[in-house]
Amino acid sequence: MNTEDNKNSNHLPDVFPKGEVISNNFIGKAWLSFLTKNDECDILIYNVTFEPGCRNDWHKHSVGQILLCTVGVGYYQERGKAAQRLEPGDVVNIPANVDHWHGAAPDCEFAHIGLTPKMSENKVEWLGQVNDQEYNEAVK
Repeated sequence: MNTEDNKNSNHLPDVFPKGEVISNNFIGKAWLSFLTKNDECDILIYNVTFEPGCRNDWHKHSVGQILLCTVGVGYYQERGKAAQRLEPGDVVNIPANVDHWHGAAPDCEFAHIGLTPKMSENKVEWLGQVNDQEYNEAVK
């Protein structure tokens, strides 16, 4: 399958396991697979896959987060800013304590590797759902 086909397919292959269905703090269906937890490096690395139209709730990380986009088309948005379209190979550096959400485009599955640095002190605070109006406006 070529890259252009990958960007437009509803279900795309991923080299990382899809994992278990998660529903808390998500609108739509998502899967989570923990890839590694390294206590010595104090980092957690995981794969998240979103079905088309799925997104997580507004949230923030006390130390920040890094996303490595691997499959499909997605979006990342910081509160008060325009959404950023994401494709395989994109990297998102999310600063500490910035309200944001991320998820799939309406018509395409999306996956990213998430990195939680300083996991022992990096707390996530969930801030409420990204409603349909916010999502639809963001992904225009």
